[in-house]
Amino acid sequence: MTTLRATLLCVLLLLTAGADAARDKWAEPFPAFRIVGNLYGVGTHDLSVFLITTDDGHILINTGLADSTPLIRENIASLGFRLEDVKILLTQQAHWDHTAALAEIKSLTGAQMWATHDDARVLEDGGRSDPHFGGKELFPPVAVDRLLADGDTVTLGDATLTVHLHPGHTEGSSSYSMVVHEGEHTYRVLIANMGTVNAGKRLAVDPTYPGAAADFAYTYTTQKAMPVDIWVAAHGSQYGLHDKYTPGQPYDPQRFVDPQGFVRAIEALEQKFLSTLAGERIAPQ
Repeated sequence: MTTLRATLLCVLLLLTAGADAARDKWAEPFPAFRIVGNLYGVGTHDLSVFLITTDDGHILINTGLADSTPLIRENIASLGFRLEDVKILLTQQAHWDHTAALAEIKSLTGAQMWATHDDARVLEDGGRSDPHFGGKELFPPVAVDRLLADGDTVTLGDATLTVHLHPGHTEGSSSYSMVVHEGEHTYRVLIANMGTVNAGKRLAVDPTYPGAAADFAYTYTTQKAMPVDIWVAAHGSQYGLHDKYTPGQPYDPQRFVDPQGFVRAIEALEQKFLSTLAGERIAPQ
């Protein structure tokens, strides 16, 4: 085994173990924190919820589980902002652990829900058409007000995000990039949806959805080519949140600068994908 392959295997094992442990932390409260510029984390210990603030209202990306609205509200308030000022709702993936409070928050705030075409279908039927979890893990349906495509921009006040379609984990998984200027620094920031292969996902042989394998391969290739200084992800455990930040530490965006870690995380997920794909092709049908 080459040194690179051994390193990737170690990273993959750590990611897998971390993900299993982190699932127990999905509902555990975690104080709000500033990542860089006007980007904040307002979710739980492991389920990421991101707030982007502007003078014209705010953008909220993801929620947590169904009862996460009070926690999100409290975290936003602790930063000096109001949940009621959220104008746009986004999600990185239409899975129940990231979407279950969207309908409630939409009702409370009057915010518009924007989503990619393939995730919009799942959001609007509460997860019933999700090809992987459909019928097993449901959430309150939420109406989608605008469909987003790869390369679209989401603009509110002085904040502009670029939409990147990164499918595989879900058919319509998406990431959002932004540029933050702060003092003498310019940060290329990515709110990344990682290409995690869920247990039981079928990639090429009787795939969970048509084209799943090609979608994952596209996402890995595209993400590795992106210029990224700071990255975060839908789970704190995916981007090493708790290694990079401890509650109470003073604001310092440099702690989140991690371009090499982004590539390593993608490569580890890609190795798992390739192993799963190989296992499908050699298994008796």
